[in-house]
Amino acid sequence: MLVVGELINSSRKAIARAVAERDKEYIQDLARKQVEAGAHIIDVNCGTSIGEEDKVMTWLVNIVQEVVDVPLCIDSPSAEALAAGLAAHKGQAMINSITAEKQRWEEVLPLVQKYKAKVIALCMDDGGMPESVDDRLRVAGRLVPGLVEAGIPEEDIYLDPLIKPLGVNSQYGVEALESVAALKEKYPKVHTICGLSNVSYGLPERRLLNRAFMVMCLTRGMDAFILDPLDMPLMGLLKAATALAGQDEYCLEYIAAARAGKIKA
Repeated sequence: MLVVGELINSSRKAIARAVAERDKEYIQDLARKQVEAGAHIIDVNCGTSIGEEDKVMTWLVNIVQEVVDVPLCIDSPSAEALAAGLAAHKGQAMINSITAEKQRWEEVLPLVQKYKAKVIALCMDDGGMPESVDDRLRVAGRLVPGLVEAGIPEEDIYLDPLIKPLGVNSQYGVEALESVAALKEKYPKVHTICGLSNVSYGLPERRLLNRAFMVMCLTRGMDAFILDPLDMPLMGLLKAATALAGQDEYCLEYIAAARAGKIKA
């Protein structure tokens, strides 16, 4: 189970302020805390740095990699910012993200190939957001073969079915769960991933919904999440659900996390 720590994102006010003030210590401390809490990859996003995103991305990658030895997920809608972050990164990075949209595909695929990065592939094309399970399968039917043909190993591909807010349509949760199951059945060697908090947007007590949705996704085959690793109940549920799903041999990871005080009832 792969955990991508989501907290270094300038859409969050505290991060936007830290980036603007070049508060290196604050960002580094947050990176350390996420890894200590169980994140395997740290997402870095500075999309609000209009006009200087490539420079800020380079700075972020450098300062975060000074203090943690896990890979980073270079996260931006800008191909220039992705390129800057990847150039500064040590080792295999993750890219967030590529889509089947013509322009995005042409901009990002060469970066995936050049840096041999893991890549999050959103199930979206020039027709916009997917409206059904079939939509996602149709787009994945272009993304996966296209990436494989370009030399990207299946195990480095992370399909994101695009989770939509439950508050907009009460069936979006079911639609997402069915999409995960269908994608895993069709592409068993490819990973699935999602931004967990998207499902709860606009609703009260969001963390409760995120936690429940995570467990439900895991039972359908989701094997990676972009989430807040400092949410201890969330991480505890992830460890417990992974063990119950038969993905933690002899419950060793669950036991180790409990003994280390990283999870609690």
